[in-house]
Amino acid sequence: MTRPNVIVIYCDDLGYGDLGCYGSDAIRTPHLDALAQDGARFTNWYSNSPVCSPSRAALLTGKYPAKTGVSHILGGKRGTGGLKADTKTLAQRLKEHGYRTALFGKWHLGSAADTKPNAKGFDEYFGFQAGCVDYYSHIFYWGMPSVNPVHDLWSNGEEVWRDGEYLTHLITDKSVDFIEASRAADKPFFLYAAYNAPHYPMHAPEKYMKRYSHLPRDRQLMAAMISAVDDGVGDIVAALKRVGAYENTIIFFSSDNGPSSESRNYLDGTEDVYYGGSAGIFRGHKGSLFEGGIREPAILVYPSIIAAGQTKDDVGMMADIVPTVLDLAGLPVPAAEEIDGSSIVPMLTQGAGTPHQQICWEYGSQLVVREGKWKLVLGGKLDFDRTQPDDIHLSDLEADPGERINLKDEFPEIAQRLEKDVREWYATLL
Repeated sequence: MTRPNVIVIYCDDLGYGDLGCYGSDAIRTPHLDALAQDGARFTNWYSNSPVCSPSRAALLTGKYPAKTGVSHILGGKRGTGGLKADTKTLAQRLKEHGYRTALFGKWHLGSAADTKPNAKGFDEYFGFQAGCVDYYSHIFYWGMPSVNPVHDLWSNGEEVWRDGEYLTHLITDKSVDFIEASRAADKPFFLYAAYNAPHYPMHAPEKYMKRYSHLPRDRQLMAAMISAVDDGVGDIVAALKRVGAYENTIIFFSSDNGPSSESRNYLDGTEDVYYGGSAGIFRGHKGSLFEGGIREPAILVYPSIIAAGQTKDDVGMMADIVPTVLDLAGLPVPAAEEIDGSSIVPMLTQGAGTPHQQICWEYGSQLVVREGKWKLVLGGKLDFDRTQPDDIHLSDLEADPGERINLKDEFPEIAQRLEKDVREWYATLL
């Protein structure tokens, strides 16, 4: 049997409500909508963190972020540490079974020598190591002294300069070239296409801006950046079909966290909260453990195995991708003692429910647990800075998915039990 190819396409700061197939009223995403029709679209899929680095750590390792050594946003200074040495990535696991592996785009899991992509299982790497770069100059400014920005574009271990080239298009082109090269290879491949869009700085080519000239400027930029990614997904799928690999390829699409409300998204120097991205009906933004910060659009396609046209309301999380991919590929799935994710293949092929009785989160001062319809938020924030009045917030997500009604006083026993559970879980991470 020929093992399936694997493609993970990951966005950055993409909101639940910013794709056509997730109800966007303004952004057209025909390629992603078509992809969703070819497999399963998830309505209760979670990032394991409301920020970038930890989410990516969970996605690639199958572990809760704190167990990987990455529980916060990593800085951009060259030589910054990242994933623990003994933390295995999906690329490493697949490479052990003969896969060609490549990452094009954002890494953000360490720029020290032993934490760079090539040291963590990727044969081929083109992209940037830190959190965000200018889309045309590929220079990183966030969190750096104003007089000391850092250029951050690499091809394997070599620094490269592609001034003036739009990074979303570079990631797409590299991905397509890698797929085309698979014609001559006798190995299956793993491709991680990690787009930085629609993360700030807010840059988009003119053709996409014209497409949304009717929208307010902040929303126009967001829509244009997402449409560029959507076209990239279309190009990747078209390349798979050209080489005859689409039916035997597992494709997962999602994003690291919810939309950013950071004022740096604006281009006029104001410090108002940014509303260009949409979390749909959900409360909270990037940095928040309310639903808007962690519930993500997610699509999983494997045409030869997963039935098309599915909408899955069962709960899943980024850490499930490692065991799910290995399971679909017929490869050994790590024991529960080694990873925190679970295979969702039974959910996709047999109509089973979620494998998770509870999912827990920690970020900064926030702790969260979801169990069935119940979700408890301790110390919740609306983003990085904005607080809200309830130190303890209990929601019934079936009745109130937007987490507007606090039920902790109506159901004190449930709130107390869940608080005990999440605090005990958190103690295992320390």
